[in-house]
Amino acid sequence: MFGSIVVGTDGSETAGEAVRQATDLAKAVGAQVHVVSAFEPVGNQRLREERTQVPDDMQWMVNAREDVEATLRAAGERIGEAGVNVETYARQGDPADAILDVAEEQNADLIVVGNKGMTGAKRFLLGSVPNKVSHHAPCSVLIIRTT
Repeated sequence: MFGSIVVGTDGSETAGEAVRQATDLAKAVGAQVHVVSAFEPVGNQRLREERTQVPDDMQWMVNAREDVEATLRAAGERIGEAGVNVETYARQGDPADAILDVAEEQNADLIVVGNKGMTGAKRFLLGSVPNKVSHHAPCSVLIIRTT
C-alpha cells in the first residue's frame, strides 16, 4: 500500500503533528519516511555578521541551512526512535515545491502535510503549502487537521 511516505515540516506544532501521524502510519505499514524542510537563501553579509557572534570553533555551524538542519535532525531522531527508516532533505526555495520534488524523486506513495493555512479565505490562496501540494502531488495526499 504505502512503501514511501513524504512529510513536510517547518518545526511548527502543525507540522509536528503531521510528522507524528506519518511516523505512526509508516510504522504500521512498514514504510520509509522522507522528511522535507525548505529554507530561503540567506545573504553572505548576514552570515558573516552572525559568524562573528559565535566562538571560532563553532562558526562552521552558522550557515544558510542551520535552522532547517536542526528541524530535520529533531524530526529524524523522533522517527528513528519509533523504529522507522527515515531520510531527511533540506531544500532551498518554496516549501510546497520542495515536498513535491522529493515525492517525485522518491516515487512516494503518500505525502503528509498539516492543514495550517487551509482555513477561511487563506485556503483559496495558491501559496498555501497544503493547497499547492494537494493540487500538484504525484501521489495520494493526507492533510492532517490540527486547527
